[in-house]
Amino acid sequence: MEMAMSSHLLQDAREVIANLEKRAQSFGGKRILLTGGAGFLGAHFVHFFLALNDSGSLAKPCSLVVWDNFSRGVPEWLKSFSARKDLACEKRDVCEGHDIPPMDFILHAASIASPTFYRLHPIETMDANVVGLRRLLDFAVKRPVENFLFFSTSEIYGDPDPAFIPTPETYRGCVSCTGPRACYDESKRYGETLCVNFWRAHQVPVKIVRPFNNYGPGLKITDRRVIPDLFRDVLAGRNPVLLSDGRATRTFCYISDAITGYVLALLGPHPGESFNIGTEQPEISMRELADKIIQTAGKPLKVEFRQSDDANYLTDNPNRRCPAIEKARRLLGYNPKITLEAGLERTCRYYLDHPAGADA
Repeated sequence: MEMAMSSHLLQDAREVIANLEKRAQSFGGKRILLTGGAGFLGAHFVHFFLALNDSGSLAKPCSLVVWDNFSRGVPEWLKSFSARKDLACEKRDVCEGHDIPPMDFILHAASIASPTFYRLHPIETMDANVVGLRRLLDFAVKRPVENFLFFSTSEIYGDPDPAFIPTPETYRGCVSCTGPRACYDESKRYGETLCVNFWRAHQVPVKIVRPFNNYGPGLKITDRRVIPDLFRDVLAGRNPVLLSDGRATRTFCYISDAITGYVLALLGPHPGESFNIGTEQPEISMRELADKIIQTAGKPLKVEFRQSDDANYLTDNPNRRCPAIEKARRLLGYNPKITLEAGLERTCRYYLDHPAGADA
C-alpha cells in the first residue's frame, strides 16, 4: 500500500501522526468526507488518513470519501490509490445537490486558494465557499456528525492595521467587498458566518480554521503562489522575479505543522470557534524569502524586480501577514515545529523530484 504514496507526503503524514500521538485514535472506524481532496491540502489529508490506517494504531481502519470536481484532472497520485478499500473517490461538485451517506467527520476544503486562479474563476470560488458549504451544513443538520471543519483563510483580515500584527482571531478585518480579491475574501467571511450560526441554531459542531501561508510538498510548482513561483525560477536557473518592491512581509507555515493544527481543531471541543493556524515567526519580506530560496537551491542567482502586466496584481494585497496563535496554543495544544529553513529544504527536494508541476 505505502509504495503508491508520495514519499515526500508520506514523510509529512507520519510526522502529523507522531505530533497527534493518541488523539489520532479518534478516527478509528469512522467515516470521513473530504471535499477538495485533489488539491494541496486534500493531498496531505488523504496521505494522512491512509498512513494512519497503515500504521496499525487504529482499533479499526477509518473510511475516507473524497469529493472533487477534478477541474484540473485526476492527479496521478490519487489514481494510484484506486485499489484501496479504505478510500472512495467521487467526481462531485459540492455546490450541486448530492445524497451523502452518514458521516462522522466532514472536512470542507473545496475551494480555489491561489489568487491568480480565483480571480480567473470568481463565481466558482464564491459558490464553493458559500453554496457548497451551505449544502454540507444542511446535511449535518439532517444527519448529525461528530465534527465538521471549515477551511477559511487569513485573507478574511484583509490588510490589517499595524497595531493588529500579529493578528488575533478577534480582529474584524480591513477588507474590500468589491475589489479583485473580494470573491475569495468575502465568501470566506460569509462562510464563517454560516458556520457560527449553524452552530448556534442547530448545534452543528463546526470548527473554523484560518490558514496562514501553508507550503510544502504537494503544492504544485505551477500554482502561482510565491514559494512555488520562486522555486520554479530558481530551479530552472533563472533569476527569481518579484512583481513588487519585495517589502511586503509574511510568515510561512510548513504543511505538516498546518495539518497537525487542522486535525487538532477538528477534534477539539470548541464548536463555533475560529483558529489561526500558522506560525508567528519569522515574519520576513518577499525579498528575504527569495534570497532564502536561492540559498536553499545553491544557485548563483540574484532577485529581479519587475512590474506585472496586470494592473490589479497588487490591489488589496496585504502589506503584512502574521498570525497570533496563542488561542490555538492554549486551547488546542498547537505547537508548530518546522523551521522555515528546514521546510524550504524539504520543499526544494520535492520540486526537484517533480519538475513538471504534477499534482502531489
